[in-house]
Amino acid sequence: MSLKPPLTELEIKTADSGFYKGFTKDVTITAKILVAALILWAVAFPTQAADVLSRFNTLILASFNYWYIYVVAFFVIVCLGLAIWPSSGNLRLGNEDEKPEFSAFSWFSMMFGAGMGIGVLTYATGEPIYHFQNNPDVIQGLVAGASAETVRSAYKWSFLHWGLSPWGAYALTGLALAFFAYRRGLPLTIRSALTPLFGGRLSGYVGHTVDVVAVIATVLGVSQTLGYGVEQFVAGLNRIGLGDWLLVTAADGSQKASVAAVILSLVVIMGASTLSALSGVGKGIKWLSNINMALSFFLLFFFLLFGSTFFGLNALATGIYDYVVALPSMMFTVWSDNGTEVGAALEGWQGGWTVFYWAWWIAFAPFVGLFLARISRGRTIREYVFGAMLVPSVMCFVWFALVGGTAIDLELSGVAQNAILGTGLSDQLYATLAVLLSDGLAWVFSVVVAVLLLTYLVTSADSAVLIINTINAAGDEGPKARPHIIFWGAALALVVGALLIVGGLGAIQTAMVIGALPFSVVMALMGVALIKAIINDSIRGRAGLPVTADEIAGE
Repeated sequence: MSLKPPLTELEIKTADSGFYKGFTKDVTITAKILVAALILWAVAFPTQAADVLSRFNTLILASFNYWYIYVVAFFVIVCLGLAIWPSSGNLRLGNEDEKPEFSAFSWFSMMFGAGMGIGVLTYATGEPIYHFQNNPDVIQGLVAGASAETVRSAYKWSFLHWGLSPWGAYALTGLALAFFAYRRGLPLTIRSALTPLFGGRLSGYVGHTVDVVAVIATVLGVSQTLGYGVEQFVAGLNRIGLGDWLLVTAADGSQKASVAAVILSLVVIMGASTLSALSGVGKGIKWLSNINMALSFFLLFFFLLFGSTFFGLNALATGIYDYVVALPSMMFTVWSDNGTEVGAALEGWQGGWTVFYWAWWIAFAPFVGLFLARISRGRTIREYVFGAMLVPSVMCFVWFALVGGTAIDLELSGVAQNAILGTGLSDQLYATLAVLLSDGLAWVFSVVVAVLLLTYLVTSADSAVLIINTINAAGDEGPKARPHIIFWGAALALVVGALLIVGGLGAIQTAMVIGALPFSVVMALMGVALIKAIINDSIRGRAGLPVTADEIAGE
């Protein structure tokens, strides 16, 4: 049976006039209604919303833990396999003579800033410190918690959550989108990556459903990241000295951002991000990404020189070694409650960390993946995968080793005297600086961290707004309808604000885990579709048939 030519046209109906000119009404209006309904529900019925979300979250974490673990492992295997395989790795995302639009530094800066910047600032101290006290090796009695021997296992598990697995989820989504957009000439939107499986049916409601799922996942995934960023930004403002009104103390003694602080932060962040989004990728987002990358290197250089340098470098080297050796086992191990105290503890740890993280990365994947595709035209699959997976992973590892290592060393040596362990996740980086430096210098570096965090927040938010509009506009990458950019900027702010005020970070986490589940199915299908397309193109190539949109058009 002869192989059919690849699909190079996918008609997606957009409005010809009116407020929604250039947009797919079925996708845009449906997504707006669903997001608005979530905001109104959370605000009008906070108790019911919290209860329902919690029940769904418990069900998903208990019933789909195997799915999340295995599907993320699949993403990593697909990306690395396509990069290593000679015939697929050499394929260019575009025409064979195309060159990348952005320099390597700007490309990496935008990729890292949008994909991980905020999370790294929050977790570079918090996660190693947590796993220093408790991780699966501690639960199983292999090492003692909060001891020197726990450091290696703390980094092994921290690196699992910030290494190849999350970047594999991002890379797969971006690779599939870039392949079908730049080699097939299809619209740069999520549905295009499924054309080898569903063909022309994606022009209608099947494709609309896929894109709506992607928009909702993006809103919830970005809201999760912005929620962490807002909490840490407020903690920084408090450290800088803007007043105790920024924080409120809960009944259990923990502190979180006050309602006034959340509103103020979101007004500043989303106002700046909307202005940046209006300027486009090549201007505001590019320059903001370069600024936050420069500040990131400055902060890392400081920790390298004045932090626990030897401790951090040793944690980096041994952590990477342990991570690589244990990666196959960590990627595929699923713990379940077997009726023992240890089994229940392992299941709880994995649900609260690994499964939650995989859901977070999946929810973030349509945003980061489409953004990666947007900035990666002209690169080969091998260059793209190694650049989008290995380099950012190493960058995360360096952050965790130098910053988190300094915090652990200060606690192990007794210098910190529980000043870092005893504070909340959002405040631990500032607490580390306060222990390490004099009051004056700690204040200066707290300002640096707050500014860096603000640039990351703005970069993530404005990138997300542009990506949402790209999906809604059937893959149109040009600047589209200022009112819609403003709407989605306001919608993100309202989702984050409503959920933070109603239920704190827990409410955002729960909504995000739920929203990630349907998109995880879409991503798995994207991986299958990409493999199928590359295999079919290889067969076409051997038969002398055209495989790209330009080759087909030139016949």
